[in-house]
Amino acid sequence: MRLMSTKRHRQRRRRRTPHDGLIASFCKKKCSLRQQDDYSQSGARPRPGLDLPEDIYRHIHALMPLREAARAACVSHTFLQSWRCCRNLTLSKETLGLDGNGIDKDEMARDLISKVDGILKNHSGVGMKKLELNLYCCRKVDHCYLNSWLRIAFRAGIEELTMLLSLISEAEYNFPCSLLFSGSGKSIRYLKLSSCVFRPTAELDCWRRLKELWLTNVLITDDELECLLSNSSMLELLWLFRCNEIVRVKIPCQLQRLSFLRAGQCRKLQEIESNAPNISTFDISGSNLVKISFGGALQVKNMTIMCSYQPNVIWYTRTKLMPSVLNVETLHISSCNDVQQTDMKHDSIVGDISHLRQLPEHCHDNLKSVTIVGFCSAKSMVELTLHIIKNTSSLQCLTLDTSFGSYGCLVNKPGGCNPMRRDIIKEAHRALLAIRTHVEGIIPSRVMLNVSGPCSRCHVVERD
Repeated sequence: MRLMSTKRHRQRRRRRTPHDGLIASFCKKKCSLRQQDDYSQSGARPRPGLDLPEDIYRHIHALMPLREAARAACVSHTFLQSWRCCRNLTLSKETLGLDGNGIDKDEMARDLISKVDGILKNHSGVGMKKLELNLYCCRKVDHCYLNSWLRIAFRAGIEELTMLLSLISEAEYNFPCSLLFSGSGKSIRYLKLSSCVFRPTAELDCWRRLKELWLTNVLITDDELECLLSNSSMLELLWLFRCNEIVRVKIPCQLQRLSFLRAGQCRKLQEIESNAPNISTFDISGSNLVKISFGGALQVKNMTIMCSYQPNVIWYTRTKLMPSVLNVETLHISSCNDVQQTDMKHDSIVGDISHLRQLPEHCHDNLKSVTIVGFCSAKSMVELTLHIIKNTSSLQCLTLDTSFGSYGCLVNKPGGCNPMRRDIIKEAHRALLAIRTHVEGIIPSRVMLNVSGPCSRCHVVERD
């Protein structure tokens, strides 16, 4: 019997693989960590050599994706303490695993609100620096929840706050600026809000550290915005999108650090007056032609002008803006109405034998790249293009898009390109003729000319 037992023992030893040692080691470590966690729950002191510094655990926990970090907190007392002091929280249906197929939208919204509420109520507030609440999928969120969550964030001394509500909730939720009166909001450096009412007042001095302000679909008046800006001397970026109460934006001169300014699709906006001296990127888009005045625009290097339904964008750009932004390096102009083909309000240069007008000379020694989307055969459009070529010694690239930038041939799409009206195609071909006749011959060799037009395969127009 002893001989048989010894033989079987040797056979078992021969069947062991090199992985057995790794598995045993892993199980031993796992058991040790489990014991250590049990010690921490019971209050007993862990054995020497098994305890790690608290900052190491927090660092490991911070590297986990949010969902895995939450799960770890559910099974480990050590990670639970780290979770309650998590510095960065991004709470959305994606990060909380609620974006699966087949989930009812209303049920998903309820689950999201419930999970967000549970997470924030169990967060001690200690150490939280960044909170992102992405609630786009929730048609309506009880305002008591929102106020409670923001109170936790402000009490923690939050530095970066993002709150994105459903678009249909505009004018329903009033952002609780009163929470900032206590002084707990003075740490705010990054604020991004959507679909709410925002009423900052002169009494608030919490904006002194604010560096970036993003407002989308937010109701805020001219005076309220000016009041906020006048108290935000550290501001570097201002983004206004679909803020439909704003009529006039006034940028005070004390915003010495402001370098990026964008206003887009603000329905009532009529004027932007900027006295900030160091704006380098300026971007304006919408359906209305906005009056723009720069008190000090010498630092503007990147400028985008996009206007959908106004016929004077090209004229305004070349006569009012170009003379004041002499150091611009990149210029992007986009206009639909200047090139509406059924009722064109411009004179086509094709067949016009009159002389081209000479614009006042303004040297643009820093302009390197120019893109004109919706380039047409309008005489004023050609005059602007020639003015840029002749007065820009630094120009490196000129892009003229006669097809509105969205009608490239889709070879992988069944049926080819998106449809274009016949009159639009005809005007695009007139624009190409204008380029060949008036532009190509004067382009310096150092300048790369990019010309795009309707797809020759899908958008062919028979001659009249």
